[in-house]
Amino acid sequence: MKVRIHARLCTLMCCLFACLLVAPANCGAAQEAASAELGGSAVDTAGGAIRGASVSVTNDTTHQVTTTTTDSQGRFSLNGLPAGSYTVNVTAPSFAGGTRAGLQVSPAHPQDISVTLELASVSQMIVVQSDDSSSEAAHLAPMDALLDEHSARTEIKPVFIQNFTNPESDFGELVQMAPGTFSITSNGIGLAQDKTFFRGFPDGDYDIDFDGIPFYDTNSPTHHSWAFFPSPWVGGVDFDRSPGSASTIGPTPFGGSIHLLSPEMTDKPLGNIGVSYGSWNTVLVDGNFDTGDMFGKNDNMLIDVQHMQSDGYQTNNYQIRNAGDLKYVHKFSETNVLTGYSGVVWLDSNTPNNNATRGQIAKYGDNFLLTNDCTATATCTDPLYYKFYTYHVPTDVEYVGWSKQFGHGWQTDLKGYTLSYYNAQFYDNPSFSNTASLTNVPGITPSPISAVSAVDKLNSYRKYGETFTASQVSQWGILRAGLWYEWATTNRFQIPSDPQTRVDASLPNFHERFWTNSAQPFIEYELHATHRLTVTGGFKYAYFNQSLTQYQDNGKTVGCLGGTLVGNPKTTPIVSCTGGAASASHSAGYTAYLPSFDANYRLTSFWSAYAQFAKGTIVPPSSVFDVANGNTVVTPKPTGVTTYQVGTVVKMKRATVNFDAYRIRYQNAYSSIADPFNASATDFVSQGDALSKGFEGEGNFLLTHSLSFYINGTAGNAKYVSHLLPTGQVAPNPITKSNVDYGKWVANTPSNTETFGLTYQQRHFELGIFDKRVGEMWNDNGTFNQVIPIAPFSLTNIYLNYTLGGSSIFAQSKVRFTVNNLFDNHNIVSDSQSTSGANYVVAPSDIIQVLPARSYTVTFTMGLSPKR
Repeated sequence: MKVRIHARLCTLMCCLFACLLVAPANCGAAQEAASAELGGSAVDTAGGAIRGASVSVTNDTTHQVTTTTTDSQGRFSLNGLPAGSYTVNVTAPSFAGGTRAGLQVSPAHPQDISVTLELASVSQMIVVQSDDSSSEAAHLAPMDALLDEHSARTEIKPVFIQNFTNPESDFGELVQMAPGTFSITSNGIGLAQDKTFFRGFPDGDYDIDFDGIPFYDTNSPTHHSWAFFPSPWVGGVDFDRSPGSASTIGPTPFGGSIHLLSPEMTDKPLGNIGVSYGSWNTVLVDGNFDTGDMFGKNDNMLIDVQHMQSDGYQTNNYQIRNAGDLKYVHKFSETNVLTGYSGVVWLDSNTPNNNATRGQIAKYGDNFLLTNDCTATATCTDPLYYKFYTYHVPTDVEYVGWSKQFGHGWQTDLKGYTLSYYNAQFYDNPSFSNTASLTNVPGITPSPISAVSAVDKLNSYRKYGETFTASQVSQWGILRAGLWYEWATTNRFQIPSDPQTRVDASLPNFHERFWTNSAQPFIEYELHATHRLTVTGGFKYAYFNQSLTQYQDNGKTVGCLGGTLVGNPKTTPIVSCTGGAASASHSAGYTAYLPSFDANYRLTSFWSAYAQFAKGTIVPPSSVFDVANGNTVVTPKPTGVTTYQVGTVVKMKRATVNFDAYRIRYQNAYSSIADPFNASATDFVSQGDALSKGFEGEGNFLLTHSLSFYINGTAGNAKYVSHLLPTGQVAPNPITKSNVDYGKWVANTPSNTETFGLTYQQRHFELGIFDKRVGEMWNDNGTFNQVIPIAPFSLTNIYLNYTLGGSSIFAQSKVRFTVNNLFDNHNIVSDSQSTSGANYVVAPSDIIQVLPARSYTVTFTMGLSPKR
């Protein structure tokens, strides 16, 4: 029945799409009689006229969009508008957009306004602008591309985040519906850390930053979706599926960049208090206040404070999150602006290190994870008792940004920042060895607890950094030059421990402290060759250094560093080293030269095309030195990627469409193997190159007034293309199995994905239905690739919102109703097999992830704003 309903939904969406394609161009409601006038001028901060600026005027009630451009004196005028309230957006190349909202016009009261545009900084250039065309479909699109794109990008708009995502979402959920992208979580939306994949790139193969500040783990460039930036702190997302241009900074400009942007601040005071309640006793209380302009329009402050708690979908996977952030802007003048930001998150959960096994799910249900059958921790012997599992993660991010414009088109943007991550995790670590047939599952009994069966884990770091850009605008184009620098200190360990007493063993599995330094100077020039053609070329030098101190351990990582291990770490905590050094120090530096080149050509006022070439890199992780005695003689080189892609963007009145095709050759990560020619040595061998190529399309189509149909789809593959890989010796190393893997699929690379969305957006009412389908793909199995098949799966969500209108102080109050996984699908989305052979063997001890069940969320938000 679920399959039939889901098929009918897809059929309905496809029929609506087909009807649109054959609909006459002049369909739609007749326009109301119009008689009002709205005009004005666009000027720079020095008062100079900006000619050729794009002006978009939107009726706040009907969402009707009218556009024009400024003349040689920077003036514009629109006559014959229906009386009502309007929002004016003005954009121009090299300038940040300007907006005037709530403009009341009528035959008796025409409006004449002035909009001042500031020179755009690098971060402002990726901010999602309202709309730069006359396309009504673009205005209503939840996600879209811009006409001036130079690479395959999707701009995820504030309207999508505010109206068509769950209030508890993290940034992984915000990009879930983008082309070719999918995120995996098993405990419910925003209730566990998820991982995002696209184009064959897993988490750690791309950058994520917030207001231009990269954040990532120091041991490997991965991210923590639930720990830094809750959904209410994100105002928009610029999702660039490419290494970007030379000015794109970050440790991993490899597969792409997800740029998270803080919310835009308003010029009027606005506050709201929201309460969400949903499935699994999930509660979110969020308070948000924007002061508007203060002290003569020179100061503005935005504050958000929230508390979230949930039982989670999985049994005994509880979570509590307290968080708050503050953004403050002070204008010394219109050309001299200071911005400060601080965000703090305090997260606690009972999440273990692994998901449930296939056998446990078959016996207890697919929400099984941990048990609660003990009355006291001191007497409990169940290895899955939830109090043996704690996850404590406080984080903070602070930055101060200073933007100043000088004469002759010069501007500088400086941002200093610090951020911290402190992951203190404790978990029992049972093994699952039962491989009985699933036809008669007796239940998977994990190994019993012991004095060393648990793990006391810490991953903590503190970073300090700065980004600096100097830009100069001339009649020929824009010059940008700058530097990203970051310094970080890290402390990491994992120690065997007793789950009942939490007494640690004398030696850890590993313990390391290290320091990292990153520097990326860059220069690029954006040449405005003609009024239609923009060409950008640049160069970036990437430098990364690690200095590590690794301490004696129980043999799992570096060992006794020349000494002799006493005891058995698997059976007793009484393990010690006789002799050897207390620690060993290592240092490694990595460099890469990363050029980029792209071009955008405006074929017409509503149609553009682009092409891009770019290189990216990933620095090796700290685990390079996780070998016996830390004896790494020659360090591996950073892995690299070369990307070619072309695309086009079309924005017509009733349709906005973009397509791209890409070809990406990239090196996979290194793996450590025993040297076949030296028994005491370890080699680092590349797993081989892969080739990712495919096609992506995205569009939004206006069906009738306020009703639009969104769709995106991808088709492609990522496969290994390397044969035998030499180790530097005369004979190739057969352990790499590169010849065996040749032509096989890279893990977590769907053959296709599709997103369908139907949205109805009025001033006070929004309805959205979104469906994401992920095609078949593969998971790897130990040292063998393309072993475990993952069947296609779909996720359908519904969003219903109503906002109170009128002129009272509560005019922005809102009610939201959300349904996630409407058809209650329980597909397996990842599978880690307990057997390591080259063949697919289903076993009860396999660790799997499944989609969480259907869930509901109701949100009441009381809006507080001045009476109009």
